[in-house]
Amino acid sequence: MKLLAHDGELYVFAESHDRITKERGMRKRRLKRLWGRLHKLATMQLTRKELLMKLGAARSQYPAAWRLVDVTIDDEQAAFTYQLNRERLAHVRRREGRYLLRTNLTGNDPAELWRYYIQLVQVEEAFKNLKGDLAIRPIYHQHEPRIEAHIFIAFLAYCLHATLAQQLRPHALAHAAQRARQVRGRADA
Repeated sequence: MKLLAHDGELYVFAESHDRITKERGMRKRRLKRLWGRLHKLATMQLTRKELLMKLGAARSQYPAAWRLVDVTIDDEQAAFTYQLNRERLAHVRRREGRYLLRTNLTGNDPAELWRYYIQLVQVEEAFKNLKGDLAIRPIYHQHEPRIEAHIFIAFLAYCLHATLAQQLRPHALAHAAQRARQVRGRADA
C-alpha cells in the first residue's frame, strides 16, 4: 500500500495478490465464453440482420470481455472477423487487483481502510443478492431519507448474509450462505 495525503483526504493505493488472481480468473472465464460464442456465430448461416442482433447480444452478455476483442463486420455480407486486442489486454492486466481508494479518514491505518473497502464490497454484494431474491430492481433515489433507507437495508442484508455464513461455517460448507439461498430458491419453486 502507498499513501498520499492531500487537502484533508487520504489516497490509498492498494494491491492485492488475491484480488489479482480472482479478477484474472473472472476475466479469463468471460473472455473464453465470449470467444466460444464468437466462434460459434462465425460458423452459423445467418442473415446480416440476425448476425448483428446476435453480436449485440454477445456484447451485452460479456461487456468487459468485448472491450478486449476487435470485431470487424463485413459491410455487405453476414460475416465478421475477430481478434484479441493485446494492447488493451495488457492494460487491463496491469490494473487487475489494484485500487486507488479515497477517504476522509486520514488518521486510519491503510490496512484498516482496505478492510473497510472489502467490507463495503461484501455489503453491496449482499444487498444485490437480496434485491435479486426479492425482485426489486432497479432502485433510484433522489431524496436523503430514501438514500439512508437504502443504505440501512443494505446493511441489514449484509448482517443476514454474514450471520448465515457464520452459522454454516462450522459445517465446513464453502460459499454456504450463497448456496443456501440457491437451495431455498429451488425449494420455493
